[in-house]
Amino acid sequence: QVQLVESGGGSVQAGGSLRLSCVVSGYTYSHVSMGWFRQAPGKEREGVAAIDSYGSAIVADSVKGRFTISQDNAKNTMHLQMNSLKPEDTGMYYCAVGRYIATLLEVVEYEYWGQGTQVTVSS
Repeated sequence: QVQLVESGGGSVQAGGSLRLSCVVSGYTYSHVSMGWFRQAPGKEREGVAAIDSYGSAIVADSVKGRFTISQDNAKNTMHLQMNSLKPEDTGMYYCAVGRYIATLLEVVEYEYWGQGTQVTVSS
């Protein structure tokens, strides 16, 4: 059974930082990519950052220079360090995994999803 569990969300003021973590279990395959996505109320889910099976990372332009994605050596835990947070970063943050992903920030490419962790940034 595949499980993804996010943690680390919370409420911060603009300019603050949060570190999200995602632990994946039951998904032991090759060519696995992992990603962070977010969804604000009334908006579509969007890709924030992702890392492929070779360790290459990508972040969305909207968070470039502020967010950093990382993965532990066992590749079953992923983190998202979020600095200089802005009110527009508010939303539910989800982690996801999938195999043979061509476009890392594309929602439909991912197979399994976590339940999400809420991030709220106040001005």
